[in-house]
Amino acid sequence: MEATNGTPQSKAGDWRSYDRVLLPPIEDLHQLEVYREHGGYGQLRDVLDDPDIAPGDVTTAVKESGLRGRGGAGFSTGMKWSFMPEPDDRPRYLACNADESEPGTFKDRQLMEYNPHLMFEGILLAGYAMSIDVCYVYVRGEYADWIVHMEEQLEKLYDAGLVGENILGSDFSMEIVLHKGAGAYICGEETSLLESLEGKRGYPRYKPPFPAQKGLWGCPTTINNVETLACVPLVLEKGPEWFANTGAEQHPGPVLYGISGHVNRPGVYEYPTGMLISDLIEEVCGGMRDGKEFKALVPGGSSTPPLRADQCEGTTMDSESLREAGSMMGTAGMLVLDEDTDMVSYLRRVTHFYQHESCGQCTPCREGTGWLERIVTRIDEGEGQMRDLDLLFDLCDQMEGRTICAFADAAAWPVRYTIQRFREEFEAKVKPSIHPVSADVSSGADATAPATEG
Repeated sequence: MEATNGTPQSKAGDWRSYDRVLLPPIEDLHQLEVYREHGGYGQLRDVLDDPDIAPGDVTTAVKESGLRGRGGAGFSTGMKWSFMPEPDDRPRYLACNADESEPGTFKDRQLMEYNPHLMFEGILLAGYAMSIDVCYVYVRGEYADWIVHMEEQLEKLYDAGLVGENILGSDFSMEIVLHKGAGAYICGEETSLLESLEGKRGYPRYKPPFPAQKGLWGCPTTINNVETLACVPLVLEKGPEWFANTGAEQHPGPVLYGISGHVNRPGVYEYPTGMLISDLIEEVCGGMRDGKEFKALVPGGSSTPPLRADQCEGTTMDSESLREAGSMMGTAGMLVLDEDTDMVSYLRRVTHFYQHESCGQCTPCREGTGWLERIVTRIDEGEGQMRDLDLLFDLCDQMEGRTICAFADAAAWPVRYTIQRFREEFEAKVKPSIHPVSADVSSGADATAPATEG
């Protein structure tokens, strides 16, 4: 998208005048009384008080808004809700994924700290829409302070009659339970999260059946990310059209950009989707640190393919634009890398993480992640050979799409695309493949002739 002068233009419109709604600048907004003073839980009350608003109407509004999951996959939230079967005699569950274990991602904890009641209200609205009995908020174990903080606020919600039996005097009842994880990356995968909630080892499940049909304890279950649920009250307050017309057309709404790396002002920034990458780096984050040149971007957490600086020109932060550039939106956790970054060493750290976090259930992932780390480490230490690069591509081929969940794909993509897009750095670190030249002494061949490089 370009302006009339040929300059790339953001899909986010006039983002400089954007007013924050996920993290508004209101002091002590995390306190229940402050949140309610500013209209909090008003959408929940309106829905419960109006006999003309059926549960399906909430789902329809979310679907019309175009809200897509903010946890990484970017699936239509309203569509996911519609997969839940009609209520029967079984309990129905919602799991709020607050595990946030993707390297480079740190935006959900901002919501849990500064505006947790927006998440809680979104949970309750989702619960009404899908006739949920219990929501489990699965929080990563390292977020100990955030868990204590949310427990205090959740207790206030129960005391205020906003959670539990006959919420706000209505026929709607729902429980919310905070559950602390144990710091396993794999439990960010939705079915592993369910296994962990059931007290089992965090192994992904085969699909089908999908969680909506057979989730927690064999009952209908929906899993949504923290930020996704926090958007739901905004959809109802401002209307589906407002949400759909904010940011990129195919991936609309406000989003929290978690920007880290070699920029002057790293942090979490709320703006519409569709922001130009160049605007986020140069204007929002104050440019590259120490005046260095921009080299690469990992746009959505460590599992998303890195982009070279030239691939980011004119690219906006939304799923369609990033797909065209060769990557994906993911969690919008943007890692910005400068000209001094050693991409081989970067990849070595990434492969170490995925080797360490593989649950080990599937052989291609369990064995493949180990070999990826060993080979990349060998190259980084100057002991690799040119054929190792082809071997890494072959390993990626044997991992992608061959396991129960997408973990193997997430481990393989950084390897495949970092080598493809920064191959010269890998070739500079490998040793020449030496093949001795046989010498025929009788014919006078020179036995000291130089070896050839394979």
